[in-house]
Amino acid sequence: MAHATIHMGVTIPRLLRGARRICPAHSTLMVLRHSAFCYCTANGTLKSKRKMDHLERTASNFRQEVISQAKVCGITNESDTVKRLRLAIANKDFTFKAGQWVDFFIPGVSVVGGFSMCSSPGLLEREGILELAVKYTAHPPAHWIHTECTVDSEVALRVGADLHGYQEGKGNEYKMGTVKLYYSAKNTKELLFKKNILGLMNAFPGKIMCRFHVTQQSSQICEELQPHVTEGRISEKDLEKHVSKDTLWYICGPPPMIESISKLLSNIGVPTNCVFFEKWW
Repeated sequence: MAHATIHMGVTIPRLLRGARRICPAHSTLMVLRHSAFCYCTANGTLKSKRKMDHLERTASNFRQEVISQAKVCGITNESDTVKRLRLAIANKDFTFKAGQWVDFFIPGVSVVGGFSMCSSPGLLEREGILELAVKYTAHPPAHWIHTECTVDSEVALRVGADLHGYQEGKGNEYKMGTVKLYYSAKNTKELLFKKNILGLMNAFPGKIMCRFHVTQQSSQICEELQPHVTEGRISEKDLEKHVSKDTLWYICGPPPMIESISKLLSNIGVPTNCVFFEKWW
């Protein structure tokens, strides 16, 4: 049976222009691998008086053994606060599944970043390209991406997964279900990938639907977006009509938003085993 899926947040893949696979210098790759290994081993003991970093918070999660060099081959401003990195992956054995993240190792930066992919596994398979969308913060990896990263910058990546051990279905047939996306941001400028989402809605009418919510909109909303925009936060009334035994709920956002939406879903009778989210804190 096809499942209806409700998303709060967005991880929409985009098919972009091709780029060649890179052939990294062996010495550069060894330096990046060594830096990653040293960081992982030197930081095995937690310090109780400081906030845990990405590697510590996810220490119990499965990680692939492959650490690959990657070269930045494109940087796009998706909004005033978010940059999209386009990365050419050197190692052909590097793979990932939708919903996973990467440990992001930067030469000269002691803190390791943790970022979710915003591109599809298919783009990596076809073109050797992986994309990340990174919001500006003072956290060293994000700060580096926004202030120092340039085209041709080299980093290292390793895939991690919260859902290691999950057994995929063995069925031989696939039937496309339906997806309803509730996407909330401060204003329409911060609605990342909105053109991609509108394109998917047009390509799959009745299968992929989206409702954009804006909480602090001060300018006029463009005509193309107007039919799909609601001013105000995502409410219980918005979500309760989608409750059913076949609906799965995926939440993506900052901790207060995840906690608020999780509580709301509990209030309207959604079982906890039907609600999924990344917990980065």
